[in-house]
Amino acid sequence: MTAPSSPAVLADFEHETFSALGHSRTVYRLGSGPAVLVLSEMPGITPLVAEFAHIVAQRGFRVVMPHLFGTDGATPRTSLYLKTLVEVCVSREFTLFATGKHSAITKWLTELAHHEHTINGGTGVGVIGMCLTGGFALAMMVDPVVMAPVLSQPSLPGALRKNSGAKSDLGLDSTDLAAIRARAANGACVLGLRFTGDALAPGERFASLRALLGDNFIGVEIDSSSTNPWGYGPKAHSVLTEDLGSDPASPTHQALEQVLKFCDDRLRN
Repeated sequence: MTAPSSPAVLADFEHETFSALGHSRTVYRLGSGPAVLVLSEMPGITPLVAEFAHIVAQRGFRVVMPHLFGTDGATPRTSLYLKTLVEVCVSREFTLFATGKHSAITKWLTELAHHEHTINGGTGVGVIGMCLTGGFALAMMVDPVVMAPVLSQPSLPGALRKNSGAKSDLGLDSTDLAAIRARAANGACVLGLRFTGDALAPGERFASLRALLGDNFIGVEIDSSSTNPWGYGPKAHSVLTEDLGSDPASPTHQALEQVLKFCDDRLRN
């Protein structure tokens, strides 16, 4: 898939087409070191997602950022959210609701992960999913090449109907869940981030992750109640981008540092 883009935001990145499993997509790369896949949130690779990718690259990683949806480099606006939502809804590569199946695109992303690991070395690859892609890192963890899965505000699956139980659903079938549980039993860990008031990434989902992974799930939940001292709003959602803020002492910046250290600890030989 050739990506519509805003070149200035992504000027520092190399880019080429990667093909696997019958699909081709633009992939942006930056930096050197073990590979970390950065999976964009809605509505795509925004300027702040690109800025986050720069931070990861500056830590000594090879950032690999595939075009998944939207207009790469574009500033978020309501019309772009709506356009991208339609794009995702009609795509067969994304499973948006609680059907007990992972999104098909995670298979393509796993092929990309293997490709990047072969080129860049390290113990494996990191995968940082955000929002709509937040749970993709968990689905990809079925494959042992994924050594540092990060779930930032995982928002899928959504509910097909009210009170459907989707809040606690992880969007995986029993085979996937068993494989992930086995990896955790062998020491693999998962890092998750969310704001406490975020209805899109509900606390019930983190409870399911704790039940599945036990102490191998590291859940970071940032206070966004009305009395929180950092001024996070009731709709705070994007821990690593839109709601990151500028104060290095803030809980979001501490979460960012935890993500980088998580990748450091698990991807260096």
